[in-house]
Amino acid sequence: MPDENYRPLFFHRILVTIDEDDRPSTARAFRFALTMARDYGAELGITSVLENDDISIYESLMPDKVHQKRQELQDVVKGYAAKAKDFGVENVRPIVAEGGDVDDVILQQIIPDFQPDLVVCGADVDFASHGHPGAIGLRLARKSDVSVIVIR
Repeated sequence: MPDENYRPLFFHRILVTIDEDDRPSTARAFRFALTMARDYGAELGITSVLENDDISIYESLMPDKVHQKRQELQDVVKGYAAKAKDFGVENVRPIVAEGGDVDDVILQQIIPDFQPDLVVCGADVDFASHGHPGAIGLRLARKSDVSVIVIR
């Protein structure tokens, strides 16, 4: 029997994070996740989080406005899912969640539900809207129980 350390490592469930505030970084992470999912025959989860900070206090008082933002994000994620299917990924699952910090929502809600064995995210370097460049990817890598790849 071959040594376990030298057997190929394959991922079966890949989760890619989509950040509409950082399209260049997201595009690179998405391309990487697409390639891995197609080549490995893996299930691909595509997720984005509607952050509380994306909704002003004024907008939060208008249910139609909140619904509109939620629908816009769902449409974006569904668009990425359609691109993945066009690329040749057979099993694609769009996932939209809402909450406070993106990394906490991903760690506490999305990862336990989807159960990926790899998370792919952009480096947040071009439009670092989350405080520090690479903050989400770094926090996911530090806190997650599954492998995380941050694409720059």
